[in-house]
Formats: sequence, C-alpha cells, structure tokens
Amino acid sequence: MTAFILHLDDSFATDPERVGPKAANLAGLTRAGLPTPGGFALTAEAYRHQLRHLGIEGLLQHYNEADVPASRRISIQIRLALYEKPIAPEILKPLLTAWRKQRETTPLGVVRSSALIEDRKGANFAGQFESFLGLSDETEFLTAVRACWAALWTSHARRYMDNHGLSPADTAMGVLIQPLISARASGGGLSETAEGQMLISATWGLGSAIAQGEVVPDRIVLSKSGFLRTVEAGRKGHRDTCEHGVSAPQLVPDNMVSEPCLSAGEAVTLGRLLRKCEHLAGGPVEIEWAIDEDGYKLLQSRPLHMEPAIVPDEIWLQHPGLNGHPAGIGWGSGRAVVVNCECELSRVAPGDVLVTRVAGPALSHILSRVAGVVAELGGSTSHLASLARDAPPPCRSARRRRSGRWSGPRRSTPADDATARPGICRRAPAGRPR
Repeated sequence: MTAFILHLDDSFATDPERVGPKAANLAGLTRAGLPTPGGFALTAEAYRHQLRHLGIEGLLQHYNEADVPASRRISIQIRLALYEKPIAPEILKPLLTAWRKQRETTPLGVVRSSALIEDRKGANFAGQFESFLGLSDETEFLTAVRACWAALWTSHARRYMDNHGLSPADTAMGVLIQPLISARASGGGLSETAEGQMLISATWGLGSAIAQGEVVPDRIVLSKSGFLRTVEAGRKGHRDTCEHGVSAPQLVPDNMVSEPCLSAGEAVTLGRLLRKCEHLAGGPVEIEWAIDEDGYKLLQSRPLHMEPAIVPDEIWLQHPGLNGHPAGIGWGSGRAVVVNCECELSRVAPGDVLVTRVAGPALSHILSRVAGVVAELGGSTSHLASLARDAPPPCRSARRRRSGRWSGPRRSTPADDATARPGICRRAPAGRPR
C-alpha cells in the first residue's frame, strides 16, 4: 500500500473515502472471494496531490462562491490543467510500476473513474464520468488517468451535480485500473425487482453496448431463490470488442442476433453470484458482469435503492402497460415528443414524454422534467435506466388522454418511490409510443 496506490485485495481498498464507492465495492467482492478482474486503485489522495502539484487547489475555494460564468471559467481551467499537465512524479512512479506489473499477465487494461460521490441514493452518477477500454500504450494509459480526473469537471457531470445539490469542489476522484476481460458476453443484473424476482440483461461482447442503450439485450428473469423463470431474447445487432488495443463495434452474425447469450445453467450460476453480492451488501444491488473462457467476472456492484410504488388511483390500473424493458415503476402521461438528435431536446417541455431511438446517459439532465422516456433500443440495466430510477419527480404529469398526448402506466422492474417518475420503457418504435 502507498498513499496513492491500493490493490483491490488490500483491506484499505474497501474504504470508499479512499478510492470511491465503485472501487471500494469491487474490493469488497474481491476480498470476499467472488470472481472479479482484480486490479488496483489510484486513490482520491492522488487526485488531491495532483491539484496541489499543479498549483490549482486554490481554484476550488473560489468555485462554490463564483457566479455561473465565473464557475464555468474555473471548471475549464481545472479541467485543462488536469488534461494537459504532467502527473506529479510522486504519483507517476508507483502508478507506472503497478500498471507494468498488471500488463505482465494481461496486455490490455481498463481505466474507470471512481468518484467519491458516486452510488448514492438519488444520485448514482451512472455513465456521467469516464471509462476507457483496451489500453496498452503507456501514453494512452496516462492520458486516460488524467481524463478520469478531469471528468469531475465536465459540463454534463457538473450539471448532474447541480441538479442534486453537489459540487465538484467538495469531492475528489479515484481511478480504477483493471485488466480487460475478453468477454464472450456481458451485461447487468438486478437482485430485486418490483415483482420480487431477479433480473439479468445480456449482450454479446463487452457490456458498453447495454450501458449506452445501443442494443435490446436479452432479458432473463429468475426467482429470488434462483430458479429460471423466463428468457426473452433481445435484438443484439452489434457487439463491442477490443482487439489489439482497438475498441470497435462488430456486426453480430444473423443467427446470433436473437440467440440468447447465456444457457439456462449459466443464467442460474449468475443468479447465485447476484444473491451473494446482495448478501455482502446487506440489501438489493445492481451489478455489471462479463463471462469469458474462464467463467464469470463481476465488474461492479452498487446499491439498488428500493421504494414502495405509489399508485395514484384505481383507474390507472386499467391502463395497458408498455411492452419492453422498463427501468422504474410509475405512471405518467404527457405530449409525446419524438427526438432524433440531442440538438432537438429544446423542444421537450416539462411534463412531456420523450420518444427516441437510443436513450444514452447524455440525456440524464432531461429526466427531472419529463413524464417518461420511450426508446426503441436499450434495457433495464442501461446507464440511463439506472439514472432514471434515481431521478426526481417530473415537474408535472397530466392524467388524461387527448389527441397528440401519451398516457399510461410505466410498469416497473426496480421500484421507484413516486408516481410519474421518469422511466425508460424500452422497445417502443420511435414515433409510435405504446
């Protein structure tokens, strides 16, 4: 152990104040004997030391008191300094030593942000920071580390923080460095749903296609005791891969597009791991996983905050539910607005239902004002779905049907705690919500 580097099998790595909740949770899984890729963490103290080394620590003191234009200028100053300036020698030497040691057994690596403010109730920050896959070159690796530090100060991360009463000046960024898993299939999982079951989503290759809402994953439901209930094959037209240090999507052969990624036995095995993660956390969890030729690897485990659903009145129970992969429970209605590009988001008014093809985490800032999101692609464990479960209630929700409006319940997988919460109802064709 050093002040700046902690391996995930170190007991100190389970402290979220040292390495951030993402890395700390993985360290807990590793020390409990569950399968993880291993790796090490660059601590939050390394981030703070780098700010001091660059001479910009004083900017943090002015950020919270500055007006909006000034705070933007300060955030840009900090971000550019973290991007462009060399890493302090006291950090660089142990960082490269640990990186080179890891590459002796696994040539490709992963660098992921692990902010101290992630995975909170109501603000999990899914997809708001940075992740880099398939790194081998040392220059690229160091650039990725600096980018993870700087991710705390990007405009969309600050906007998410502003919406939750948080500030980048009051926290720090850890960085998680791990071997890349050569995944045959990957996905997410929820240890508890509103129906009292477990849910697994799966796609071919790396799980980034699910996280970004780019495919319709397989949807596998198991009982809480681990028995397989249903397998609904998705539409997985491409898979993300990393070969020879290059990350790129590949077309999936036609015979695999609608073929389930996991066998019944593999799904049941993953269900057991999901229950072990829940037991270790002491409550419901949301996980990310991958499977390679050696078996399963758990890539993340974070708390899944469950709240009882509130049904507004009996009449809503008579409405048909949407088909697809829901993110949260709730009921809502509003004018359906079809958006084909982020530049069109200004047309979405408070209380509208956003209809789009791909609902990625970049749409997170709109969740606080819409009555629902309907997307053609995506699943219940995407980053935006996770953000939607923690989003505040929309500004309003009309409860009647009229020409040009959408109205109906959004059935849930993990429970929300309020009526008309923003949710992601998956696989409705763009332009025709159902």
